[in-house]
Amino acid sequence: MAEQSEIRAFGLRVRELRKAKDLSQETFAHLVDLDRTYIGGIERGERNPGLKTIIKIANGLNVRIVQLFQAD
Repeated sequence: MAEQSEIRAFGLRVRELRKAKDLSQETFAHLVDLDRTYIGGIERGERNPGLKTIIKIANGLNVRIVQLFQAD
């Protein structure tokens, strides 16, 4: 399913950007006020976050929202 692969790609991008900032899942989750297991689920493509969560993630990573959807 194409939709699932896009969700997975989003999660991998979040993981990539988080690691580039040298943040653990736990530290990042605390920073964006989300549960660590929820962040893990996003990064594994198991969760489909809503816009409010995407905004929190982008702000926590100090990137524009569009950067979460772009591959490097």
